[in-house]
Amino acid sequence: MKKIFSMFLAALLLSTCLTGCGDSDSAGGKNSQTPQQANSSDSGKALKGEITFWHCFTQGVRMEAVQAAADSFMKDNPDVTINIETMSWGDFNTKWKAGITTGDLPDMSIAQNTGEVAEMLNAEMLAPIENVVSAVGADRFSENALADMTKNDTKYGVPYYSHAQVMWYRQDLLENAGLSVPKTWDQFRETAAELTKDGVYGAGVSMSPNDLLCTRYLNYYVRSGGGSLLNDDLTANLTSDLALDGIRFWVDVYQNCSPAETINYTVNDHATMFYQGITAFDFNSGFMISGVAGNREDLLDSISCAPLPVMKEGDPYYSAETTHIPLVIWKNSKHPEICEAFIEYLFKDDNYVEFLSAVPVGMLPSLAGIADLDAYKTNETIVRFSDEAAVITDAVNNGRAIGFEHGPSVQAGLLTSQGIIENMFQDIVTNGTDVAEAAKNAETRLNEIFSTQAE
Repeated sequence: MKKIFSMFLAALLLSTCLTGCGDSDSAGGKNSQTPQQANSSDSGKALKGEITFWHCFTQGVRMEAVQAAADSFMKDNPDVTINIETMSWGDFNTKWKAGITTGDLPDMSIAQNTGEVAEMLNAEMLAPIENVVSAVGADRFSENALADMTKNDTKYGVPYYSHAQVMWYRQDLLENAGLSVPKTWDQFRETAAELTKDGVYGAGVSMSPNDLLCTRYLNYYVRSGGGSLLNDDLTANLTSDLALDGIRFWVDVYQNCSPAETINYTVNDHATMFYQGITAFDFNSGFMISGVAGNREDLLDSISCAPLPVMKEGDPYYSAETTHIPLVIWKNSKHPEICEAFIEYLFKDDNYVEFLSAVPVGMLPSLAGIADLDAYKTNETIVRFSDEAAVITDAVNNGRAIGFEHGPSVQAGLLTSQGIIENMFQDIVTNGTDVAEAAKNAETRLNEIFSTQAE
């Protein structure tokens, strides 16, 4: 038992088991499985029991898809009850950690990324998911994604969908200014500064410690230079020359291209600026498309994306951050067989395509073969943004989670979940703290957290 959780294990083992649910296709009528067919994990035996599923799909269309999936599964399995609890991404990490002492834990849930799976495994909270992998087909999942959720040769999570970070930009603003899409970081900074006028900002640099945005920015820069935010021994690395250059770079972008109030912005606040046409550049996944469509549909023909900038033209291609949103089963569950059957149900072709269509291009399939289905590839948004989907797919296939260039680790998960790097940026901007001093303080703090929360 890892150090931070050792005091909690006894309480967890004595706690009452709660329950968890999942989702399926919002058009449940497309699925013809009988209860026995849906329950392939249980060898045909009728499923019976109650589970709870925690997820963070708070947008209406995804929330509805999850609920419709649960309703369809329960119709096919009348002795099963699925309780869905929806919460913000920010609240999720806090709630499951608190649940270690309170016993308020689900039967199954999403995780925010593979780094969070590593944290859950460090806490010894998860049940193996090998039955699901075998039933769906291990060869249909990304080998890297499964490896990132494997411990001691046992798999503890499966990716529900995938995306990756790329550079989004406003083509109309670039064309009107006679500017090209930047390929290097220096070009990006210069172009963003030139477009900061007439109520538009070149790029937002958001620093809320309640999110991971500054960690993300710094990771882009450091990875483009061939470095990492973690050393080979999994200690934090914020004081290398490359990391210090990256910190100075993003402070400069904030001071010259970003609204001042972004110092306290979270991911949602930050993305909304691009959705509403306030910023000319942003770094995000294909979720940008649905965000712009919901806020400024008139800008949809003006947005596109490109790979992340490099240090100098001609540098090799890299992908700094691929994210797989996992599904996991908690070991406190009294009905892991229901969780397994439900996850398999979610990956049935009709169910899975229906779910992905809630945010096309934003949620890319984590299963091989799905992108070749007519029901998937004929989606209007997939067709309209096929070039952008190709850019993101390349980034998915070539990237890992932040810090996972050293393999899966608790340290990588903690790097993005503690707000330490974000606090460092705020300290530099607000208090004028020297960059090297602030970086050293943050590095020391991270290493202290690593030593108490990881093996």
